[in-house]
Amino acid sequence: MNRQQEQDAQDSRGYYRRMQSAIEELLILKGVFSGADVEREVKAMDSRDPGRGAKMVARAWLDPDYKSRVLKDGSAAAEELGFAVGPLRLIVLEDTPSVHNVIVCTLCSCYPRMLLGLPPEWYKSRDYRSRVVREPRKVLQEFGTRIPDEVEIRVHDSTADMRYMVLPLRPAGTERLDEEQLAQLVTRDSLIGVTMVDAQG
Repeated sequence: MNRQQEQDAQDSRGYYRRMQSAIEELLILKGVFSGADVEREVKAMDSRDPGRGAKMVARAWLDPDYKSRVLKDGSAAAEELGFAVGPLRLIVLEDTPSVHNVIVCTLCSCYPRMLLGLPPEWYKSRDYRSRVVREPRKVLQEFGTRIPDEVEIRVHDSTADMRYMVLPLRPAGTERLDEEQLAQLVTRDSLIGVTMVDAQG
């Protein structure tokens, strides 16, 4: 990330922190919830990490029936593994040799937190949100991901009630790995689509 991108991310953080504090304070004053409720929810959010999404991917790589269910209804497939996604609709996007998927939220930072944990700062930055739609190949290169010209890049824009997660390509040389070992190869960034899964982890 260059200096301008870092500044944009910092500006974005400051704006969202001020908005969060103002809304939180107002809702507490109106009795919608208490400060303790907020603290409890923050702790619950902090406990979530990309391991949940990684487990779904590893299961899909090993179990064709589960993969079909993941692609048909991501929310239900997540709940099969004990990961509640609430009222949101989760769509899982399958990478193929001819298509590479990337997710973004161009309006703010909608993101499948229940499966990937807190979004990285760059995901929330104005720079990423605007550029990945216009020049995805170039943005991916900045993450060290080079997608061949013959591979189509599809950018998917999240909404308030719909979230996306990428089902990356399973790397060659992982045929003997079990589900737990495969899940350890899957990173948050590969679930967003800005990187690919490396067999070396």
